[in-house]
Amino acid sequence: MKVVGFTFIRNAVKFDYPIAEALSSLLPLCDKVVLNLGDSVDDTEKLILSLHSPKIEIFHSVWDESLRKGGKVLAEETNKAFDHVPEDADWCIYLQADEVIHEKYYPAILEAMEKYRDDPKVEGLLFKYLHFYGSYDYIGDSRKWYSHEIRVIRNDKTIRSYLDAQGFRKEGRKLRVKPLDAYIYHYGWVKHPSYQLEKINNFLRFWHETDRPFEKIPKIGHGLFDYSAIDSLQRFPGEHPRVMQERVAKKNWSFDFDMNKKKFSHKGRLLYWIEKKLGKRLFAYRNYKIV
Repeated sequence: MKVVGFTFIRNAVKFDYPIAEALSSLLPLCDKVVLNLGDSVDDTEKLILSLHSPKIEIFHSVWDESLRKGGKVLAEETNKAFDHVPEDADWCIYLQADEVIHEKYYPAILEAMEKYRDDPKVEGLLFKYLHFYGSYDYIGDSRKWYSHEIRVIRNDKTIRSYLDAQGFRKEGRKLRVKPLDAYIYHYGWVKHPSYQLEKINNFLRFWHETDRPFEKIPKIGHGLFDYSAIDSLQRFPGEHPRVMQERVAKKNWSFDFDMNKKKFSHKGRLLYWIEKKLGKRLFAYRNYKIV
């Protein structure tokens, strides 16, 4: 069984993306990792090369800045990376630059890929998600965070990244997937408040046709993102992946949150209560079909 990872990145150093950690978490699962390196203005390539892994294959891409509707450019760059995966790969693992796989899930992932390798009905594997927010101590637990997404797909180039690269579709339809008892650790909302504000202003340009700073982003003073403007969080009870330990130890900002204060509408509060009591998320959007 041949497994190839793929991802894309641009300006990882400037916006403090944990791409080195993401790649490091992929390498033990993969025979090769294809990295689409966008036209960066920082030392992103130097950072990738510092991993000294012969498995990582870098190719360069120039982002189409005109693709500013719905984050389409992110799907475009994802597809470029996927198209560089060699034909002899059986499965492909996709991670975004702020996502990490905990090493404790490696056996389950490899077992599932082997189990469904020759079953054409299974087109992908579905992961659970932990979305860290504000610091490495808190995770989002409201409906604003997606709870599952596809991160392993067959090496079938009719499969394409969907919308803003959150998931995948095959010829326009949802993929048929098997769920995994494994989590993706998403760290996109954990960084120093100055980096977070700069990253969000840059990121939103790919949804809106403007280069101006966005006024509605919650801020503290000048140049700092306000993490307190969130509806609900809970404490993270576990341990971070081994590849994240150094980054966690270097955290140089403070964030505390009163978990008893929930900022919901009446309907939101009811749906939140049902989910916590019954373990079911009513009316949830699913970009996949479980088989």
